[in-house]
Amino acid sequence: MSNQWNPAELDAIGTATELGIASLRPDGTRRPDTAIWVVVVGDDLYVRSARGRDGGWFRRAVASQQGRIRAGGIERDVSFCEPGDAGRNAIDDAYRSKYARYAAACVDPIVSPAGAAVTLRLEPR
Repeated sequence: MSNQWNPAELDAIGTATELGIASLRPDGTRRPDTAIWVVVVGDDLYVRSARGRDGGWFRRAVASQQGRIRAGGIERDVSFCEPGDAGRNAIDDAYRSKYARYAAACVDPIVSPAGAAVTLRLEPR
């Protein structure tokens, strides 16, 4: 399987309002989905934790480094990668643009320095 997203997948996932994300347990079984926001920047998908590093789904994703996502009719196994500060401004802009219809109280934490610190890039497996 390709380790890159194809344009149809990026479009379908990128236009979905929410993405279901599930990390793997130590025994390899999937946890239940958690609904989160997702953005596309270039050829990559990014997610952030509104609850910071203490957010349950985020802690489990970082620990397992693998999981599954569902959005826009697409379901894929993924790896979770922390990109550091790479592309932070573009990711912030993508969140502001895509979720502009939501109250600032919902969007601002995602595009804050604390929100940027809990960014994961989703890589297809």
